[in-house]
Amino acid sequence: MAGFLKGLRQGSSCLAARAPEFFAPVFLAVMFLAVGQLSPAQADPSLIVGPNECAECHKKETSIWQNTHHFTTFKDLPQSDDARKIADNMGVKRLKAESLCTNCHFTMQADGDKEKAIAGNSCESCHGPAKEWYKVHSGFSGKKEGQESEAEIAARWEKAEAAGMIRPKMTYTLAKNCFSCHLVPNEKLVNVGGHTPGSAFELVSWSQGEVRHNTWYNKGKANPEASIERKRMLFLVGRIVELETALIGVSKATEKKDYALKMAKRANNAGKVIASLAKLLPEAPELLEIQEIAGGAKLKLNNEAELVEAAGKISVLGLQFADKYDGSQFGAVDKYIPKADKFKGTVTQ
Repeated sequence: MAGFLKGLRQGSSCLAARAPEFFAPVFLAVMFLAVGQLSPAQADPSLIVGPNECAECHKKETSIWQNTHHFTTFKDLPQSDDARKIADNMGVKRLKAESLCTNCHFTMQADGDKEKAIAGNSCESCHGPAKEWYKVHSGFSGKKEGQESEAEIAARWEKAEAAGMIRPKMTYTLAKNCFSCHLVPNEKLVNVGGHTPGSAFELVSWSQGEVRHNTWYNKGKANPEASIERKRMLFLVGRIVELETALIGVSKATEKKDYALKMAKRANNAGKVIASLAKLLPEAPELLEIQEIAGGAKLKLNNEAELVEAAGKISVLGLQFADKYDGSQFGAVDKYIPKADKFKGTVTQ
């Protein structure tokens, strides 16, 4: 378990191992919804309503968002010397206008026949473009709050989800949304632009830090941490999704340069963690299945077809895992879950 412990403590930034010339097989996964995707697909600007619409009801959550890097990136990124250098290397003139930057750093809204950056990473960056669902999810089935039947509530949420809403309970999809930007699956952006291949992202420590806005059901009276059961699921799903997203990147690698080497090291570390989790949690056979499927795919240059084939199978298992368990049976991972002193940023209370 020594390697497992080291991987958990160092998290997704553990890139110390030297990658061999032709990458050795490791345990990998790719999310089914993003197989073969080079970089995050920007939300349809015509479906973006903007954070002001959300703020009408979610005042406390909006206030918390305004204290995060997700909010300040709108002003700060264009003024960043590092960002300007990367943009120059990539031939990007306007950071708020070209998809290479806007896909991950800004909320884009339709403005006539053009697109306009209206915010940094905002509500719809995480919860999905809201035009088709924001009135549905807050409409209380045409009644006043508290007057709906259980069947009406269930039908309302089902309709909102079908229209594209990503709810907090959709752990797998939400995690993939995070990793699609926090791990950068774009070879040219790294090798030519000089962009980092990704941040040291870990789902518990980042979701429970400055971006935490667990205030809706207590009317803004508190902003508590997620329950231990919820944190267990965030921890485990995050590890699976990290594998998946790293594999998306590796599958696109065509040159033995900085991008390929670092992406392979990240995938290798994440894969070892999954292998150890499969041993630690035999009550979750999906983890062992993920390990076995991914272990059959070679992690090497120009191997997209094989990796993507394995990815589709693993993403189905990952979704099943997230939907099947509630975390109550996974107490064995508690000692590895990041504590409050590891949370990313200052929590708004």
